[in-house]
Amino acid sequence: MKKSNLKIIASIISLFIVCIIFYFTLIDKVGTFSTTNYYLDTVNQISVINTRKSQANKVLPELDKIVLDIHNKMSSQMDTSEVSRINQKAGIEPVKVSDDTYQVIKHSLVYSDMTSGKFDISVGAVSSIWKIGSEDARVPSGEEIKKILPLVNYKDILLNDKDQTVFLKNKGMKIDLGGIAKGYCADKLADYLREHDIKNAIINLGGNIYVFGQNAKGTDFNVGVQDPAKSNTEALGTIKLTDMSVVTSGIYERFIEKDGKIYHHMIDPDSGYPFENELTSVTIISKKSIDGDALSTSTFGLGLKEGMRFIDGLDGVDAIFITNDKKVYTSKGIRNKFVLENKNYRLAN
Repeated sequence: MKKSNLKIIASIISLFIVCIIFYFTLIDKVGTFSTTNYYLDTVNQISVINTRKSQANKVLPELDKIVLDIHNKMSSQMDTSEVSRINQKAGIEPVKVSDDTYQVIKHSLVYSDMTSGKFDISVGAVSSIWKIGSEDARVPSGEEIKKILPLVNYKDILLNDKDQTVFLKNKGMKIDLGGIAKGYCADKLADYLREHDIKNAIINLGGNIYVFGQNAKGTDFNVGVQDPAKSNTEALGTIKLTDMSVVTSGIYERFIEKDGKIYHHMIDPDSGYPFENELTSVTIISKKSIDGDALSTSTFGLGLKEGMRFIDGLDGVDAIFITNDKKVYTSKGIRNKFVLENKNYRLAN
């Protein structure tokens, strides 16, 4: 065969290969891909950014499975969940649980000690009669609360590391992981994405935000801090972050109203009633979302002055406090990073 013919054939083959590569590049485009689900009693959306479509198609279904698995283990609304089994066996016998549930409960007790009991998963005995967030939410009588309140004591949650069991010491005790499960889930999702070579993502579990890497423009994420008096789509300010969690607890997330008084979902373990102080919301910014989840509720319970002192004493954790007179207070670490954008509020420090 003549050399000229060989050159022509080689050119055709090269062109064919280029066309194939171009074709698969087109169908395997790089972009932002998301999955949305409703578990853990909220709408969840996880987005991978600047990622190939083929890679996204592999990881996104697995993310849904992770959230569903944690929901099935930790929901207090499912009779078959591990949390429900623990509650059913309160005062009777220990219950062996998965590593996920055990670690969340174990971490919960650490936060309880840190916050002098302001974070207490055994508050489930009381929150289960308020039922705030459900259709049959109500304001229980003082007698009902007085009767159940002695069952709230995190020190009566007994763990056995060797057997990985959980035992509620007294019959009628109940745990509720609603104040920490989403944070644990966000961390687990982030770990999975990193293990599967996803470089950029935003995880939004009903307002629990976790971002890592960069946004579609190649810069840090501009994360909105929710206006506590509005829907969770409206922000009062923003902060640029990467590889961080942002979790907000506020009085307007879930509440009921009776005789003109609002009763929010964050129950004070000491009184059995919702926390009452000058705050409308607390936003925690931290490396781990499980920290943000537990600390947002407990710091809210501490109030502005004590809560600020508590946060400023923690390494790698910052907070934004919003008071009912629409003042915004920030902890030392983010004082020059948070940008207030809502003119109805003002920075107070």
